[in-house]
Amino acid sequence: MRIIKNPVTRKRLTRFAESRRSYYSFWILALIFGLSLIAELLCNGVPLYVRHDGKSYFPLLRYYAEADFLEGGRQTRPNYKMLRHEAPFSENEENFIIFPPHPYGPYETIQADTIAIDDEVRVQFTPVLRVGTVDVTPRLEAVRSSFFDFFIDAEKQMHGEIDLSRYFDFPEELKAGLDERFSNQKASYQSFRMSRGGNVFDVSLSSYVPRENPPETLRLIFREVPSDGETAQEAVFDEKLEPVIPLPDLWERIDEDDQRLLESLVIERFAEPIDDQRIVAGDRQYQVSFLKTDVRFPFPPVKGHPMGIDAAGRDVLSRIVYGLRISLTFGFLLVGCSMFLGILTGSLQGYYGGKIDITAQRMIEIWSALPFLYVMILMGSIYGRSFMLLLIIYGLFNWIGISYYIRAEFLNLRNRPFVEAARCMGIPTRKIIFRHILPNAMVPVITFFPFSLVGAIGALAALDYLGFGLPPPTPSWGEMIFQAQQYRWAWWLIVYPSIALFTVMLLGVFIGEGVRNAYDPKQYSRLE
Repeated sequence: MRIIKNPVTRKRLTRFAESRRSYYSFWILALIFGLSLIAELLCNGVPLYVRHDGKSYFPLLRYYAEADFLEGGRQTRPNYKMLRHEAPFSENEENFIIFPPHPYGPYETIQADTIAIDDEVRVQFTPVLRVGTVDVTPRLEAVRSSFFDFFIDAEKQMHGEIDLSRYFDFPEELKAGLDERFSNQKASYQSFRMSRGGNVFDVSLSSYVPRENPPETLRLIFREVPSDGETAQEAVFDEKLEPVIPLPDLWERIDEDDQRLLESLVIERFAEPIDDQRIVAGDRQYQVSFLKTDVRFPFPPVKGHPMGIDAAGRDVLSRIVYGLRISLTFGFLLVGCSMFLGILTGSLQGYYGGKIDITAQRMIEIWSALPFLYVMILMGSIYGRSFMLLLIIYGLFNWIGISYYIRAEFLNLRNRPFVEAARCMGIPTRKIIFRHILPNAMVPVITFFPFSLVGAIGALAALDYLGFGLPPPTPSWGEMIFQAQQYRWAWWLIVYPSIALFTVMLLGVFIGEGVRNAYDPKQYSRLE
Protein backbone atom coordinates (compact mmCIF):
# COMPACT_ATOMS: atom_id res chain seq x y z
CA MET A 1 0.00 0.00 0.00
CA ARG A 2 2.88 2.38 0.73
CA ILE A 3 4.13 1.91 -2.85
CA ILE A 4 0.69 2.69 -4.31
CA LYS A 5 0.39 5.84 -2.16
CA ASN A 6 3.74 7.06 -3.39
CA PRO A 7 3.16 10.19 -5.58
CA VAL A 8 5.64 9.05 -8.24
CA THR A 9 3.99 5.62 -8.46
CA ARG A 10 0.52 7.18 -8.68
CA LYS A 11 1.69 9.47 -11.46
CA ARG A 12 3.05 6.47 -13.36
CA LEU A 13 -0.21 4.56 -12.92
CA THR A 14 -2.09 7.58 -14.24
CA ARG A 15 0.16 7.73 -17.29
CA PHE A 16 -0.40 4.02 -17.90
CA ALA A 17 -4.19 4.44 -17.68
CA GLU A 18 -4.05 7.32 -20.15
CA SER A 19 -2.75 4.89 -22.76
CA ARG A 20 -6.13 3.30 -23.55
CA ARG A 21 -4.71 0.54 -25.71
CA SER A 22 -2.34 -0.61 -22.98
CA TYR A 23 -4.92 -0.15 -20.23
CA TYR A 24 -7.58 -2.25 -21.96
CA SER A 25 -5.00 -4.83 -23.02
CA PHE A 26 -4.02 -5.27 -19.38
CA TRP A 27 -7.58 -5.96 -18.26
CA ILE A 28 -8.31 -8.24 -21.22
CA LEU A 29 -5.21 -10.31 -20.50
CA ALA A 30 -6.04 -10.38 -16.78
CA LEU A 31 -9.59 -11.49 -17.58
CA ILE A 32 -8.67 -14.34 -19.92
CA PHE A 33 -5.93 -15.51 -17.54
CA GLY A 34 -8.41 -15.44 -14.66
CA LEU A 35 -10.88 -17.48 -16.72
CA SER A 36 -8.16 -19.98 -17.59
CA LEU A 37 -7.48 -20.48 -13.87
CA ILE A 38 -11.03 -21.80 -13.49
CA ALA A 39 -10.92 -23.76 -16.75
CA GLU A 40 -12.23 -26.87 -14.95
CA LEU A 41 -15.50 -25.02 -14.38
CA LEU A 42 -15.74 -24.00 -18.06
CA CYS A 43 -14.33 -26.90 -20.11
CA ASN A 44 -14.46 -30.30 -18.51
CA GLY A 45 -15.90 -33.74 -19.13
CA VAL A 46 -16.48 -34.21 -15.40
CA PRO A 47 -19.82 -32.87 -14.06
CA LEU A 48 -19.99 -29.94 -11.70
CA TYR A 49 -22.91 -31.36 -9.75
CA VAL A 50 -24.82 -34.65 -9.60
CA ARG A 51 -28.15 -35.12 -7.81
CA HIS A 52 -28.99 -38.75 -7.13
CA ASP A 53 -31.58 -40.24 -4.72
CA GLY A 54 -31.78 -37.01 -2.75
CA LYS A 55 -28.00 -36.74 -2.30
CA SER A 56 -25.61 -34.21 -3.78
CA TYR A 57 -22.33 -35.18 -5.39
CA PHE A 58 -19.47 -32.99 -6.61
CA PRO A 59 -17.35 -35.16 -8.96
CA LEU A 60 -15.05 -32.25 -9.74
CA LEU A 61 -13.88 -32.21 -6.11
CA ARG A 62 -14.19 -35.84 -5.09
CA TYR A 63 -13.86 -39.30 -6.60
CA TYR A 64 -17.04 -41.36 -6.89
CA ALA A 65 -17.36 -44.92 -8.14
CA GLU A 66 -19.96 -46.10 -10.61
CA ALA A 67 -21.49 -48.24 -7.85
CA ASP A 68 -22.53 -45.03 -6.04
CA PHE A 69 -25.03 -44.31 -8.82
CA LEU A 70 -25.86 -47.69 -10.38
CA GLU A 71 -26.87 -50.85 -8.63
CA GLY A 72 -24.27 -53.49 -9.41
CA GLY A 73 -21.92 -50.88 -10.88
CA ARG A 74 -18.16 -51.10 -10.85
CA GLN A 75 -15.79 -49.46 -8.39
CA THR A 76 -14.18 -47.37 -11.10
CA ARG A 77 -14.94 -43.80 -12.10
CA PRO A 78 -18.13 -43.74 -14.21
CA ASN A 79 -18.53 -42.29 -17.66
CA TYR A 80 -20.88 -39.49 -16.63
CA LYS A 81 -22.00 -38.77 -20.19
CA MET A 82 -23.22 -42.34 -20.55
CA LEU A 83 -24.47 -42.39 -16.96
CA ARG A 84 -27.05 -39.68 -17.63
CA HIS A 85 -28.72 -42.01 -20.16
CA GLU A 86 -29.07 -44.82 -17.63
CA ALA A 87 -32.46 -45.60 -16.05
CA PRO A 88 -31.86 -43.85 -12.66
CA PHE A 89 -31.36 -40.52 -14.48
CA SER A 90 -33.41 -40.87 -17.66
CA GLU A 91 -36.53 -42.19 -15.86
CA ASN A 92 -36.38 -40.06 -12.72
CA GLU A 93 -36.53 -36.29 -13.16
CA GLU A 94 -35.27 -35.71 -9.60
CA ASN A 95 -31.91 -37.22 -10.57
CA PHE A 96 -29.86 -35.04 -12.88
CA ILE A 97 -26.30 -34.15 -13.88
CA ILE A 98 -24.96 -30.64 -14.53
CA PHE A 99 -21.93 -30.36 -16.82
CA PRO A 100 -19.73 -27.29 -17.46
CA PRO A 101 -20.74 -25.00 -20.36
CA HIS A 102 -18.33 -26.86 -22.67
CA PRO A 103 -18.53 -30.50 -21.52
CA TYR A 104 -15.22 -31.72 -22.94
CA GLY A 105 -11.85 -31.93 -21.20
CA PRO A 106 -8.41 -31.40 -22.75
CA TYR A 107 -7.47 -35.10 -22.41
CA GLU A 108 -10.85 -36.59 -23.30
CA THR A 109 -11.07 -38.59 -26.53
CA ILE A 110 -14.28 -37.84 -28.39
CA GLN A 111 -16.33 -40.87 -29.44
CA ALA A 112 -17.00 -40.86 -33.18
CA ASP A 113 -20.66 -41.80 -32.76
CA THR A 114 -21.32 -38.68 -30.65
CA ILE A 115 -20.36 -36.27 -33.45
CA ALA A 116 -23.42 -34.89 -35.21
CA ILE A 117 -22.99 -35.11 -39.00
CA ASP A 118 -25.40 -35.20 -41.93
CA ASP A 119 -26.09 -38.86 -42.75
CA GLU A 120 -26.30 -38.51 -46.52
CA VAL A 121 -24.37 -39.42 -49.66
CA ARG A 122 -23.57 -36.88 -52.35
CA VAL A 123 -23.32 -38.36 -55.85
CA GLN A 124 -21.15 -36.02 -57.90
CA PHE A 125 -21.15 -36.21 -61.70
CA THR A 126 -18.05 -34.68 -63.31
CA PRO A 127 -17.86 -34.47 -67.13
CA VAL A 128 -14.94 -36.45 -68.56
CA LEU A 129 -13.07 -34.30 -71.06
CA ARG A 130 -12.50 -35.96 -74.42
CA VAL A 131 -8.96 -36.68 -75.60
CA GLY A 132 -8.13 -37.92 -79.09
CA THR A 133 -5.03 -38.48 -81.20
CA VAL A 134 -4.40 -38.45 -84.92
CA ASP A 135 -1.29 -39.29 -86.97
CA VAL A 136 -0.76 -36.88 -89.89
CA THR A 137 1.46 -36.77 -92.96
CA PRO A 138 3.37 -33.70 -94.19
CA ARG A 139 0.30 -32.80 -96.29
CA LEU A 140 -1.92 -32.80 -93.14
CA GLU A 141 -3.63 -36.05 -94.14
CA ALA A 142 -4.86 -38.25 -91.28
CA VAL A 143 -3.72 -41.87 -91.61
CA ARG A 144 -4.52 -43.20 -88.12
CA SER A 145 -6.63 -41.91 -85.24
CA SER A 146 -7.93 -42.85 -81.81
CA PHE A 147 -11.04 -41.37 -80.13
CA PHE A 148 -10.96 -38.64 -82.75
CA ASP A 149 -14.57 -38.77 -83.99
CA PHE A 150 -15.79 -35.99 -81.66
CA PHE A 151 -13.27 -33.50 -83.01
CA ILE A 152 -14.28 -34.19 -86.66
CA ASP A 153 -18.03 -34.70 -86.31
CA ALA A 154 -19.91 -36.23 -83.40
CA GLU A 155 -22.19 -38.16 -85.78
CA LYS A 156 -19.66 -39.38 -88.37
CA GLN A 157 -16.91 -41.93 -88.25
CA MET A 158 -13.56 -41.28 -89.90
CA HIS A 159 -12.55 -43.89 -92.48
CA GLY A 160 -9.38 -43.89 -94.58
CA GLU A 161 -7.11 -40.96 -95.25
CA ILE A 162 -8.72 -37.53 -95.06
CA ASP A 163 -7.42 -34.02 -95.45
CA LEU A 164 -7.59 -32.37 -92.00
CA SER A 165 -7.28 -28.91 -93.51
CA ARG A 166 -10.90 -29.32 -94.69
CA TYR A 167 -12.03 -29.54 -91.06
CA PHE A 168 -9.61 -27.31 -89.19
CA ASP A 169 -8.03 -23.94 -89.71
CA PHE A 170 -4.54 -24.79 -88.45
CA PRO A 171 -2.48 -21.82 -87.21
CA GLU A 172 0.76 -21.03 -89.00
CA GLU A 173 2.78 -21.75 -85.85
CA LEU A 174 1.42 -25.31 -85.80
CA LYS A 175 2.27 -25.85 -89.45
CA ALA A 176 5.77 -24.48 -88.85
CA GLY A 177 6.19 -26.86 -85.90
CA LEU A 178 5.17 -29.81 -88.11
CA ASP A 179 7.60 -28.72 -90.84
CA GLU A 180 10.47 -28.60 -88.34
CA ARG A 181 9.76 -32.14 -87.18
CA PHE A 182 9.29 -33.52 -90.68
CA SER A 183 12.61 -31.86 -91.57
CA ASN A 184 14.18 -33.83 -88.69
CA GLN A 185 14.99 -30.70 -86.69
CA LYS A 186 14.96 -30.43 -82.91
CA ALA A 187 11.71 -28.91 -81.55
CA SER A 188 10.24 -28.30 -78.11
CA TYR A 189 6.72 -28.98 -76.86
CA GLN A 190 4.01 -26.79 -78.42
CA SER A 191 0.32 -26.26 -77.64
CA PHE A 192 -2.34 -24.31 -79.54
CA ARG A 193 -5.95 -23.34 -78.78
CA MET A 194 -8.41 -24.10 -81.63
CA SER A 195 -12.17 -24.36 -82.09
CA ARG A 196 -14.68 -25.99 -84.43
CA GLY A 197 -18.46 -26.13 -84.39
CA GLY A 198 -18.69 -24.41 -81.01
CA ASN A 199 -16.23 -26.85 -79.39
CA VAL A 200 -12.97 -25.51 -78.02
CA PHE A 201 -9.94 -27.74 -77.68
CA ASP A 202 -6.16 -27.70 -77.33
CA VAL A 203 -3.88 -29.24 -79.96
CA SER A 204 -0.39 -30.18 -78.81
CA LEU A 205 2.83 -31.44 -80.38
CA SER A 206 5.32 -33.39 -78.26
CA SER A 207 8.95 -32.38 -78.16
CA TYR A 208 11.09 -33.86 -80.93
CA VAL A 209 14.69 -35.09 -81.01
CA PRO A 210 16.36 -35.60 -84.42
CA ARG A 211 16.68 -39.23 -85.61
CA GLU A 212 18.59 -41.05 -88.35
CA ASN A 213 15.64 -40.74 -90.74
CA PRO A 214 12.92 -38.08 -90.76
CA PRO A 215 9.49 -39.27 -89.57
CA GLU A 216 6.76 -40.21 -92.07
CA THR A 217 3.93 -39.24 -89.71
CA LEU A 218 3.55 -37.12 -86.60
CA ARG A 219 0.97 -37.39 -83.82
CA LEU A 220 -1.33 -34.53 -82.87
CA ILE A 221 -3.07 -34.70 -79.49
CA PHE A 222 -6.51 -33.04 -79.21
CA ARG A 223 -7.83 -32.21 -75.73
CA GLU A 224 -11.29 -30.81 -75.11
CA VAL A 225 -11.52 -27.58 -73.14
CA PRO A 226 -14.51 -27.49 -70.74
CA SER A 227 -17.15 -24.90 -71.52
CA ASP A 228 -18.78 -22.69 -68.91
CA GLY A 229 -22.01 -24.67 -69.04
CA GLU A 230 -20.37 -28.03 -68.42
CA THR A 231 -19.95 -28.07 -64.66
CA ALA A 232 -20.19 -30.89 -62.15
CA GLN A 233 -23.72 -31.81 -61.06
CA GLU A 234 -24.72 -33.38 -57.78
CA ALA A 235 -27.47 -35.58 -56.39
CA VAL A 236 -27.89 -36.07 -52.62
CA PHE A 237 -29.59 -39.14 -51.11
CA ASP A 238 -30.46 -40.18 -47.56
CA GLU A 239 -30.41 -43.73 -46.19
CA LYS A 240 -33.85 -44.41 -47.69
CA LEU A 241 -32.59 -43.34 -51.14
CA GLU A 242 -34.85 -40.29 -50.97
CA PRO A 243 -33.40 -37.20 -52.70
CA VAL A 244 -32.42 -34.55 -50.16
CA ILE A 245 -32.36 -31.90 -52.89
CA PRO A 246 -34.06 -32.00 -56.32
CA LEU A 247 -32.32 -34.38 -58.71
CA PRO A 248 -30.27 -32.71 -61.47
CA ASP A 249 -31.44 -32.76 -65.10
CA LEU A 250 -28.63 -35.18 -65.85
CA TRP A 251 -30.37 -37.92 -63.84
CA GLU A 252 -33.15 -38.17 -66.44
CA ARG A 253 -30.61 -38.85 -69.21
CA ILE A 254 -29.12 -41.85 -67.40
CA ASP A 255 -30.37 -45.32 -68.36
CA GLU A 256 -32.59 -47.07 -65.84
CA ASP A 257 -30.04 -49.87 -65.40
CA ASP A 258 -27.35 -47.32 -64.60
CA GLN A 259 -29.70 -45.56 -62.19
CA ARG A 260 -30.30 -48.79 -60.27
CA LEU A 261 -26.55 -49.42 -60.23
CA LEU A 262 -25.89 -45.94 -58.80
CA GLU A 263 -28.58 -46.42 -56.14
CA SER A 264 -27.03 -49.73 -55.05
CA LEU A 265 -23.64 -48.04 -54.82
CA VAL A 266 -25.17 -45.25 -52.70
CA ILE A 267 -26.44 -47.87 -50.23
CA GLU A 268 -23.00 -49.47 -50.19
CA ARG A 269 -21.35 -46.08 -49.58
CA PHE A 270 -23.27 -45.67 -46.31
CA ALA A 271 -21.32 -48.67 -45.02
CA GLU A 272 -17.85 -48.13 -46.49
CA PRO A 273 -15.96 -46.02 -49.07
CA ILE A 274 -16.14 -47.12 -52.71
CA ASP A 275 -14.21 -46.26 -55.85
CA ASP A 276 -15.34 -43.78 -58.49
CA GLN A 277 -17.38 -45.09 -61.40
CA ARG A 278 -17.93 -43.98 -64.99
CA ILE A 279 -21.25 -43.81 -66.80
CA VAL A 280 -22.52 -42.50 -70.12
CA ALA A 281 -25.42 -40.06 -70.28
CA GLY A 282 -26.40 -38.95 -73.77
CA ASP A 283 -23.22 -38.23 -75.74
CA ARG A 284 -21.13 -37.46 -72.66
CA GLN A 285 -19.15 -39.66 -70.30
CA TYR A 286 -19.17 -38.76 -66.60
CA GLN A 287 -17.02 -39.71 -63.64
CA VAL A 288 -19.26 -40.48 -60.65
CA SER A 289 -17.93 -39.91 -57.11
CA PHE A 290 -19.77 -41.01 -53.98
CA LEU A 291 -19.01 -38.53 -51.21
CA LYS A 292 -19.99 -38.91 -47.57
CA THR A 293 -18.72 -37.22 -44.43
CA ASP A 294 -16.83 -39.87 -42.44
CA VAL A 295 -15.65 -39.22 -38.90
CA ARG A 296 -11.88 -39.34 -39.04
CA PHE A 297 -9.56 -37.40 -36.78
CA PRO A 298 -8.65 -34.62 -37.06
CA PHE A 299 -12.22 -33.49 -37.72
CA PRO A 300 -13.34 -29.96 -38.71
CA PRO A 301 -15.54 -27.71 -36.53
CA VAL A 302 -18.97 -29.21 -35.92
CA LYS A 303 -21.84 -28.71 -33.51
CA GLY A 304 -20.51 -29.13 -29.96
CA HIS A 305 -16.91 -28.62 -31.11
CA PRO A 306 -16.71 -25.06 -32.51
CA MET A 307 -12.95 -25.24 -33.02
CA GLY A 308 -12.78 -28.79 -34.30
CA ILE A 309 -11.07 -31.93 -33.05
CA ASP A 310 -7.37 -32.74 -33.19
CA ALA A 311 -5.58 -35.83 -34.50
CA ALA A 312 -6.03 -37.70 -31.20
CA GLY A 313 -9.78 -37.01 -31.06
CA ARG A 314 -9.53 -34.25 -28.42
CA ASP A 315 -11.52 -31.04 -28.41
CA VAL A 316 -9.42 -28.11 -29.70
CA LEU A 317 -11.30 -25.43 -27.74
CA SER A 318 -10.60 -27.16 -24.42
CA ARG A 319 -6.94 -27.62 -25.27
CA ILE A 320 -6.59 -23.95 -26.26
CA VAL A 321 -8.14 -22.81 -22.96
CA TYR A 322 -5.94 -25.10 -20.87
CA GLY A 323 -2.95 -24.24 -23.08
CA LEU A 324 -3.54 -20.56 -22.27
CA ARG A 325 -3.27 -21.29 -18.55
CA ILE A 326 -0.13 -23.35 -18.97
CA SER A 327 1.52 -20.77 -21.25
CA LEU A 328 0.82 -17.79 -18.98
CA THR A 329 1.69 -19.72 -15.81
CA PHE A 330 4.95 -20.86 -17.36
CA GLY A 331 5.67 -17.31 -18.53
CA PHE A 332 5.00 -15.72 -15.12
CA LEU A 333 7.06 -18.33 -13.25
CA LEU A 334 9.93 -18.16 -15.72
CA VAL A 335 10.07 -14.37 -15.79
CA GLY A 336 9.73 -14.21 -12.00
CA CYS A 337 12.62 -16.64 -11.44
CA SER A 338 14.72 -14.94 -14.11
CA MET A 339 14.10 -11.52 -12.59
CA PHE A 340 15.03 -12.80 -9.14
CA LEU A 341 18.32 -14.34 -10.30
CA GLY A 342 19.12 -11.36 -12.52
CA ILE A 343 18.43 -8.84 -9.75
CA LEU A 344 20.44 -10.79 -7.19
CA THR A 345 23.46 -11.26 -9.46
CA GLY A 346 23.41 -7.80 -11.00
CA SER A 347 22.99 -6.01 -7.65
CA LEU A 348 25.95 -7.80 -6.06
CA GLN A 349 28.14 -7.13 -9.10
CA GLY A 350 27.19 -3.48 -9.33
CA TYR A 351 27.42 -2.71 -5.60
CA TYR A 352 30.78 -4.33 -4.87
CA GLY A 353 32.40 -3.82 -8.28
CA GLY A 354 36.14 -4.49 -8.64
CA LYS A 355 37.33 -8.09 -8.70
CA ILE A 356 33.94 -9.46 -7.72
CA ASP A 357 32.33 -7.71 -10.68
CA ILE A 358 35.02 -8.74 -13.19
CA THR A 359 35.09 -12.38 -12.02
CA ALA A 360 31.31 -12.72 -12.06
CA GLN A 361 31.10 -11.03 -15.47
CA ARG A 362 33.58 -13.47 -17.03
CA MET A 363 31.70 -16.43 -15.56
CA ILE A 364 28.41 -15.09 -16.90
CA GLU A 365 29.92 -14.73 -20.37
CA ILE A 366 31.12 -18.33 -20.27
CA TRP A 367 27.73 -19.54 -19.09
CA SER A 368 25.88 -17.55 -21.75
CA ALA A 369 28.03 -19.20 -24.45
CA LEU A 370 26.51 -22.64 -23.68
CA PRO A 371 23.90 -23.67 -26.30
CA PHE A 372 20.54 -23.70 -24.51
CA LEU A 373 18.81 -26.04 -26.96
CA TYR A 374 21.53 -28.68 -26.71
CA VAL A 375 21.42 -28.53 -22.92
CA MET A 376 17.64 -28.89 -23.08
CA ILE A 377 17.89 -31.93 -25.35
CA LEU A 378 20.54 -33.54 -23.14
CA MET A 379 18.67 -33.01 -19.88
CA GLY A 380 15.38 -34.08 -21.45
CA SER A 381 16.89 -37.34 -22.69
CA ILE A 382 18.25 -38.08 -19.20
CA TYR A 383 15.41 -36.97 -16.93
CA GLY A 384 12.50 -36.86 -19.36
CA ARG A 385 10.41 -33.88 -20.40
CA SER A 386 8.47 -32.12 -17.65
CA PHE A 387 7.14 -28.68 -16.74
CA MET A 388 9.56 -28.18 -13.85
CA LEU A 389 12.62 -29.37 -15.80
CA LEU A 390 11.82 -26.99 -18.64
CA LEU A 391 11.24 -24.14 -16.20
CA ILE A 392 14.52 -24.75 -14.34
CA ILE A 393 16.72 -25.18 -17.42
CA TYR A 394 15.23 -22.21 -19.25
CA GLY A 395 15.41 -20.10 -16.07
CA LEU A 396 19.13 -20.85 -15.73
CA PHE A 397 19.75 -19.12 -19.07
CA ASN A 398 17.04 -16.45 -19.12
CA TRP A 399 18.29 -14.27 -16.23
CA ILE A 400 21.51 -13.07 -17.85
CA GLY A 401 20.00 -10.16 -19.81
CA ILE A 402 18.29 -8.48 -16.84
CA SER A 403 21.42 -8.85 -14.71
CA TYR A 404 23.27 -6.53 -17.11
CA TYR A 405 20.69 -3.77 -16.61
CA ILE A 406 20.62 -4.14 -12.80
CA ARG A 407 24.43 -4.13 -12.70
CA ALA A 408 24.53 -0.90 -14.71
CA GLU A 409 21.95 0.74 -12.43
CA PHE A 410 23.86 -0.24 -9.30
CA LEU A 411 27.14 1.03 -10.75
CA ASN A 412 25.38 4.33 -11.38
CA LEU A 413 23.69 4.59 -7.96
CA ARG A 414 26.23 3.13 -5.51
CA ASN A 415 28.15 6.39 -5.06
CA ARG A 416 25.14 8.70 -4.88
CA PRO A 417 24.82 10.91 -1.76
CA PHE A 418 21.88 9.00 -0.28
CA VAL A 419 23.93 5.77 -0.42
CA GLU A 420 26.96 7.43 1.15
CA ALA A 421 24.70 8.82 3.89
CA ALA A 422 23.34 5.36 4.57
CA ARG A 423 26.85 3.97 4.90
CA CYS A 424 27.82 6.76 7.29
CA MET A 425 24.78 5.96 9.44
CA GLY A 426 26.03 2.38 9.78
CA ILE A 427 23.13 0.76 7.92
CA PRO A 428 24.01 -2.85 7.00
CA THR A 429 25.02 -3.59 3.44
CA ARG A 430 22.01 -5.87 2.95
CA LYS A 431 19.58 -3.04 3.71
CA ILE A 432 21.50 -0.56 1.57
CA ILE A 433 21.32 -2.89 -1.42
CA PHE A 434 17.70 -4.04 -1.14
CA ARG A 435 15.99 -1.09 0.60
CA HIS A 436 17.84 1.96 -0.69
CA ILE A 437 19.43 1.20 -4.07
CA LEU A 438 17.21 -1.55 -5.49
CA PRO A 439 13.89 0.39 -5.40
CA ASN A 440 15.58 3.09 -7.48
CA ALA A 441 16.99 0.50 -9.91
CA MET A 442 13.72 -1.34 -10.62
CA VAL A 443 12.71 0.72 -13.66
CA PRO A 444 14.34 -1.62 -16.24
CA VAL A 445 12.93 -4.66 -14.42
CA ILE A 446 9.36 -3.37 -14.51
CA THR A 447 9.53 -2.08 -18.09
CA PHE A 448 11.06 -5.31 -19.41
CA PHE A 449 8.66 -7.62 -17.54
CA PRO A 450 5.82 -7.61 -20.15
CA PHE A 451 8.24 -8.11 -23.04
CA SER A 452 10.01 -10.92 -21.18
CA LEU A 453 6.61 -12.54 -20.58
CA VAL A 454 5.83 -12.40 -24.30
CA GLY A 455 9.21 -13.92 -25.09
CA ALA A 456 8.68 -16.74 -22.59
CA ILE A 457 5.27 -17.62 -24.06
CA GLY A 458 6.68 -17.63 -27.59
CA ALA A 459 9.67 -19.73 -26.49
CA LEU A 460 7.40 -22.35 -24.89
CA ALA A 461 5.31 -22.58 -28.07
CA ALA A 462 8.48 -22.93 -30.17
CA LEU A 463 9.91 -25.66 -27.94
CA ASP A 464 6.62 -27.57 -28.00
CA TYR A 465 6.53 -27.24 -31.77
CA LEU A 466 10.06 -28.66 -32.04
CA GLY A 467 9.23 -31.50 -29.63
CA PHE A 468 11.51 -30.36 -26.77
CA GLY A 469 8.89 -28.68 -24.60
CA LEU A 470 6.15 -30.07 -22.38
CA PRO A 471 5.50 -33.81 -22.43
CA PRO A 472 2.41 -35.12 -24.25
CA PRO A 473 -0.52 -35.06 -23.80
CA THR A 474 -0.10 -31.68 -22.05
CA PRO A 475 -2.30 -29.05 -23.78
CA SER A 476 0.03 -26.85 -25.78
CA TRP A 477 -0.40 -24.38 -28.61
CA GLY A 478 2.95 -25.35 -30.13
CA GLU A 479 1.98 -29.03 -30.16
CA MET A 480 -1.28 -28.24 -32.01
CA ILE A 481 0.61 -26.19 -34.59
CA PHE A 482 2.95 -29.17 -35.04
CA GLN A 483 -0.11 -31.35 -35.71
CA ALA A 484 -1.18 -28.84 -38.36
CA GLN A 485 2.12 -29.41 -40.14
CA GLN A 486 1.38 -33.14 -40.29
CA TYR A 487 -2.24 -32.64 -41.40
CA ARG A 488 -1.98 -29.60 -43.67
CA TRP A 489 -5.60 -29.88 -44.76
CA ALA A 490 -6.74 -29.49 -41.11
CA TRP A 491 -6.88 -25.68 -41.20
CA TRP A 492 -8.47 -25.42 -37.75
CA LEU A 493 -5.31 -26.84 -36.12
CA ILE A 494 -3.25 -23.89 -37.37
CA VAL A 495 -5.83 -21.09 -37.37
CA TYR A 496 -7.18 -21.20 -33.80
CA PRO A 497 -3.91 -21.90 -31.88
CA SER A 498 -2.14 -19.25 -33.98
CA ILE A 499 -4.87 -16.70 -33.24
CA ALA A 500 -4.66 -17.48 -29.51
CA LEU A 501 -0.85 -17.19 -29.49
CA PHE A 502 -0.89 -14.01 -31.57
CA THR A 503 -3.57 -12.38 -29.39
CA VAL A 504 -1.81 -13.07 -26.09
CA MET A 505 1.56 -11.90 -27.39
CA LEU A 506 0.01 -8.78 -28.92
CA LEU A 507 -1.70 -7.91 -25.63
CA GLY A 508 1.61 -8.36 -23.83
CA VAL A 509 3.37 -6.03 -26.27
CA PHE A 510 0.67 -3.38 -25.85
CA ILE A 511 1.01 -3.60 -22.06
CA GLY A 512 4.77 -3.32 -22.35
CA GLU A 513 4.47 -0.17 -24.44
CA GLY A 514 2.18 1.40 -21.84
CA VAL A 515 4.53 0.54 -18.97
CA ARG A 516 7.52 1.89 -20.86
CA ASN A 517 5.73 5.17 -21.58
CA ALA A 518 4.59 5.44 -17.96
CA TYR A 519 8.18 5.18 -16.71
CA ASP A 520 9.58 7.58 -19.31
CA PRO A 521 10.60 10.72 -17.38
CA LYS A 522 10.86 12.79 -20.58
CA GLN A 523 7.38 12.05 -21.86
CA TYR A 524 6.14 15.62 -21.56
CA SER A 525 9.43 17.45 -22.09
CA ARG A 526 10.18 19.39 -25.24
CA LEU A 527 13.07 21.40 -26.64
CA GLU A 528 12.49 25.17 -26.87
